[in-house]
Amino acid sequence: MKQTKKYFKELEKIEDKFYKDLSKLEERMSKETGIDDIEFFWCDNYIVGIGNVSRTMKLIQRYNG
Repeated sequence: MKQTKKYFKELEKIEDKFYKDLSKLEERMSKETGIDDIEFFWCDNYIVGIGNVSRTMKLIQRYNG
């Protein structure tokens, strides 16, 4: 178990960077589109599209068939 502990620490660093980068991208997307609460929409731990928190816009699917 001690041998694997370092991998969790490395994973945390990777996750932190990913979520910071994702947040920055959503902020940029918000500024460029003018939609305050726009975000990437997740389902089953996978980003499947773009929508907004207030659900006033139709979900833009990542893949359209």
